[in-house]
Amino acid sequence: MSTALLAQLLWHASLPEPQARARALPEPPPVEYLRLLGLGEPAVLSRLVSLWLQAFDNQPGISLPFVALDYERVVGWLRASLRLDPRNTYPLLAASHLYADVVDVGRARRMLHFVAREFTLDPARRWRWMAHAVLVARHRLHDPALALSLARQLTQADTDTGIPGWARQMQIFVLEDMGEYEAARLLIGGTLDSGAITSAQEQRFLRQRLERLRKTRESTSVEK
Repeated sequence: MSTALLAQLLWHASLPEPQARARALPEPPPVEYLRLLGLGEPAVLSRLVSLWLQAFDNQPGISLPFVALDYERVVGWLRASLRLDPRNTYPLLAASHLYADVVDVGRARRMLHFVAREFTLDPARRWRWMAHAVLVARHRLHDPALALSLARQLTQADTDTGIPGWARQMQIFVLEDMGEYEAARLLIGGTLDSGAITSAQEQRFLRQRLERLRKTRESTSVEK
């Protein structure tokens, strides 16, 4: 073995172990540019973008928690995927189930606001993720004001969007959780009087709820 080769081997042996370095999530390019890359298959590219984004936290030699990502850029990529294919609801599933399930409350709220904004563009197709956003705000973030705001959007959506009654009635449950029994009672009464509920089963459920609220109100008054 030559002296030069031996010196080279010793030099490489003395180097420190290579350290895995996390790559920052890049900013999404304009949607028009992505459409060009899609070569006439925007739906396929939309799904590829979603899968690439979800896998971005698993980098060579390192695994990043979602909370370490730049959430404004995450929103940008999720929005780009939706713009490529509005029928692809996976970005909303990822936002409400994956990226909202982090310890950073601010980042979680950012995801729920994203879901709410996109819900307004296509309520008929996206109400499921909006309903889940209400549950996240109510039970995990313990933010009744945010839960109520999201639930109201479900209630106020056009009736021809096909949103089921239980989702439209989430506002009632949030109001009850907040102790706003009178507001919940008025909301149920107004809903029944409007004639918007045509299902006999839903009408019966709301009347039972109304009676329960009446008894709760009476018992609260007696205690006072």
